[in-house]
Amino acid sequence: MSDRVLPAAVLWDMDGTILDTEPIWDLAMDELAERNGVEMTPELRTSTLGNNAVDALTKIYDAAHLPESGRDYDADEAWMVALVVGLFARELPWRPGAVAVLDTIAAAQIPMLLVTNTQREIADVAIKTIGADRFVATVCGDEVALGKPAPDIYRRAAQLAGADPHDCLAIEDSPTGAAAAHAAGVPHLVVPSQVPVSPATKRVFRESLDGLTLDELGALFAAARTGRRTATYETCENR
Repeated sequence: MSDRVLPAAVLWDMDGTILDTEPIWDLAMDELAERNGVEMTPELRTSTLGNNAVDALTKIYDAAHLPESGRDYDADEAWMVALVVGLFARELPWRPGAVAVLDTIAAAQIPMLLVTNTQREIADVAIKTIGADRFVATVCGDEVALGKPAPDIYRRAAQLAGADPHDCLAIEDSPTGAAAAHAAGVPHLVVPSQVPVSPATKRVFRESLDGLTLDELGALFAAARTGRRTATYETCENR
């Protein structure tokens, strides 16, 4: 009998982790920046990766030097949701190895939850591609007080899983998402997609999900758990 320790639940990020949707978000963010009269530079795009709608809009407004009176969050968010829903309704590509790892974890009867900063209206379109039946619950960025990089969304997911955050494993790709897992005290595996993620406690890395076995998943989880526990929300996204 194997003496491996497996997580009580696996908490999956969606964009850039399960699905290769970041190029779609690149297009949406480019158009959103143009709508507000600012150039979407690589630095500005990087700062918005993994953000919820309000945080991403705030960064674009700041870059455009828009006064508070000129910031129409509701209208811009509605415009962006409509655009992305339309783009997501087309075929969505998977990240390498994601389907196989989802199937492997399911075969081991480990509960999985989807934990995404994307708002529910958009996420539900993508969940149809992934398969809602894969998850015991899904938590979106507009369903918690603060989205990633705050810990709220991961704390909520652990609560829904009926598990201590320390006993779960999050799988993330971005600095923002990794910061949220770190702040919630959730051991996490980072598989970077567009930008590097800095080392931190309770954090392990893999170049791709491709070829990830249950034994290796257990070993990575064990390595991540050796880090000290923390419940502190730190604003630095690269922690």
